[in-house]
Amino acid sequence: MNTVGIQPRTLSWRDLSAYGLLGLPLAFAALPIYVHVPKLYGDTLGLSLSVVGAVLLATRLLDALVDPLLGWWSDRIDRRKRLIALALPVLAIGMLGLLAPRVEWVGAVWLGVTLTVVYLGFSLAQVNYYAWGAELSSAVDERTRITAWREGFALLGVVAASALPALLAPELAQGVGRLAWLFLPLLAVTAAITLLRAPGSRAVRPQRASLLAAMAATLGNRAFIRLLAVFALNGIASAIPATLVLFFVADVLQLESVAGLFLAIYFIAGVAALPLWVALSTRIGKSSAWLVSMGLACLVFVWAFLLGPGEMLAFALICALSGVALGADLALPPSMLADVMDRDARSAADAKSGAYFGLWNLVTKLNLALAAGIALPLISLLGYLPGTRDAQGVAGLSLVYALVPTGLKLLAAALLSRWMRRL
Repeated sequence: MNTVGIQPRTLSWRDLSAYGLLGLPLAFAALPIYVHVPKLYGDTLGLSLSVVGAVLLATRLLDALVDPLLGWWSDRIDRRKRLIALALPVLAIGMLGLLAPRVEWVGAVWLGVTLTVVYLGFSLAQVNYYAWGAELSSAVDERTRITAWREGFALLGVVAASALPALLAPELAQGVGRLAWLFLPLLAVTAAITLLRAPGSRAVRPQRASLLAAMAATLGNRAFIRLLAVFALNGIASAIPATLVLFFVADVLQLESVAGLFLAIYFIAGVAALPLWVALSTRIGKSSAWLVSMGLACLVFVWAFLLGPGEMLAFALICALSGVALGADLALPPSMLADVMDRDARSAADAKSGAYFGLWNLVTKLNLALAAGIALPLISLLGYLPGTRDAQGVAGLSLVYALVPTGLKLLAAALLSRWMRRL
């Protein structure tokens, strides 16, 4: 990416909403893969859970490793809107095959192929969508507004996708299948608005470097590596509670019937807090605002460690406050990445945003895998078995849910504090 010699522009709310709207269906598509696919294929469609887990892991790792390649290739083409338009039909076809299969031989191969198609369409669209957002403005504070609008729509997509299957049908398979068909017009309408109405990025010369040269140049940016390290630690810290929250609600709080309410509070608070973080980052700087959010998250999760059965109101408040902190995690790091890319610009014709966001997406996806790989074996080692509510196991669950993320957040905050003048 490069914005040298380009006058900063202030985008109207119409421009911002037109760009950000596509974040809704992309997030809408991502949630069922994590939440509904394991149960759909492992329960309703009768596959072994171990097989489902192995296929999910293999396709996710492949997806993560492909992202840098897609980013490099996108920079060589450098037609963000056209590449997104190319990717979205692939995503739509994959979602229909994955969530609403109309064949009798659904099995591990079908799951693997449809997941691969979904991930390919999603990743190509997301890499170019994020790179496009980074290229929309050279104004530092304007970039935070751009990411905030995008992530606000994304959170609305998560809330909608989590609630709709149960509302569309009483049975999971039917509800998820209808969700897939509903996704098609949602994607078509929002994509049309974004691609036709949102402002375009500047014209640049396509990147001609080889894959190895492009990756070496990107990884040679020390500010990017520092930001990526903070982002990774903070991301794992945020993903661990997300992995364990349903276990925590069911066996520590013993409030499984209202788990959906807690999740809704968390995501709605994240959306509501986005303007706060935009304003605060403008006033005190993005790094400082991100530090404030990390401190808030640490205080909240220490409080969560102290909770016991039935403490519904306290945990609802914790969900609201951690949702507020989530808003900063969503809006500020991508905006800081755009600043880092801008300072790395060498000529007004460079196009390297895709390479940066390809690596960024790789780390984002590995964060989710690492969080599960750390949290689930650890709670098992500490004696936790779902549904047993053994005192030692429940205590271990509380420790991993609340204190392990707190420690990782503190480490991320320490690194950010040390490096904030060099980001």
